[in-house]
Amino acid sequence: MNPDEAGRPVGRLRPEKREAIMTGAREIFAREGYERASVDAIAAAAGVSNRTLYKHFADKTTLFAAVIAESAAQIAEEETTLIERLLSPVSTAEEVEPALVAFATEWLAGTTQSATHRALIRQVGAEAAHLGADIITAWWQAGPGRVRAELTATLARWADLGLLGIEHPERAAIHFSELVSARPGPPGSPFTQRQRRAWAVDGVAVFVRGYRPQPTTRRR
Repeated sequence: MNPDEAGRPVGRLRPEKREAIMTGAREIFAREGYERASVDAIAAAAGVSNRTLYKHFADKTTLFAAVIAESAAQIAEEETTLIERLLSPVSTAEEVEPALVAFATEWLAGTTQSATHRALIRQVGAEAAHLGADIITAWWQAGPGRVRAELTATLARWADLGLLGIEHPERAAIHFSELVSARPGPPGSPFTQRQRRAWAVDGVAVFVRGYRPQPTTRRR
C-alpha cells in the first residue's frame, strides 16, 4: 500500500504502535523542527526500529503530514466543542459580548496540547513550500478550516437573528480571530494570562462595536 497525498501510513499498524510513533514524532518535530528532526530520533522516541517506522511511513515528509493533520484534528475537536458550549446557546444581543469574552479567554488559554501544536504550526508555515499543496490542504481541512467554518456558521446565525450586523460571516470570523489574538511586543515576549485576557476583552469590544447591528444591514 502506497502513501496517499494526506500522509496516511503505507501499511497496517497496530494501534498502540501507531500511537507511539505519532507521539514520538510529534515531540521531536515540535522540539527540533522539521529540518533538524531525524528519523533515528523519532524512532528512538517512539521505542521502535527505523525499519518499523519506514514500513508504515514512506519518509519523513509522509510522517510529518500525518502528525500535523492528526494534531490539527484533535485541537479542532476541542475548539469546536468550545464554540458549541459557549457560543451556540446565545440568543439575545446582551449575551453576545460576554459569550465572546468567555470563548476568547478559553480559546487563547489553549489546551494541554496547544504548546506542542503551536510549535508544529510554525513548522507548517516554514515548510509549506516543501510539503506541497495537497498536504497543506489536508492539514487545513482537518483543523483550522473546520474551526473557522464552525465560527462562521455561528456568526451567520447571530446575523440572521439580528444580534450582529454581519454581511460576510467568514470575514467576520477572521476579524474576530485577529482582534482577540493580537498582542504587544515582538514574538516570544512574556505575556501573562491576565494580559492575554485583557487584550482579548478589548478585542471583543472592538469586534462587537464594529459589527453592531444597523437598521439597514442585511446579510447577503
